[in-house]
Amino acid sequence: MAEEQTELEERIIIKDQHTKEIDLVNRDPKHINEDVVKVDFEDVIAEPVGTYSFDGVWKTSYTTFTVSKYWCYRLLSAILGIPLAVIWGFLFALISFCHIWAVVPCIKSYLIEIQCVSRIYSLCIHTFCDPFFEALSKICSNVRVALRKET
Repeated sequence: MAEEQTELEERIIIKDQHTKEIDLVNRDPKHINEDVVKVDFEDVIAEPVGTYSFDGVWKTSYTTFTVSKYWCYRLLSAILGIPLAVIWGFLFALISFCHIWAVVPCIKSYLIEIQCVSRIYSLCIHTFCDPFFEALSKICSNVRVALRKET
């Protein structure tokens, strides 16, 4: 009986990983669209001092702008939201797949292979170049430079 209860709890936990509860109030918890999409009437249309339209026109324009923006967004998101969510989900799944199954293994393989090449290269440098540069440094160590000012 206890095993059945544990198995049921594991199934619930596994299900919750894929269907987590979403916040319907705060829909941008990480603030990724904080400054990009906040466009209000005042950000687009403004009348400088001395060139005011009628108050009724200004109020009606404000209401029309706000309501049309609101409903156009809702209509577009209702029509295109789910297809675009599928496309973006597929794209990010593809990126994740490529990264997990291609990029990281290639990088790991490259690092393993380059380590062997690095050791051979290091051995060659120490074998052939180090003696040459040590001899050159001993030759140049006896060079003395004297500066004289001739008048």
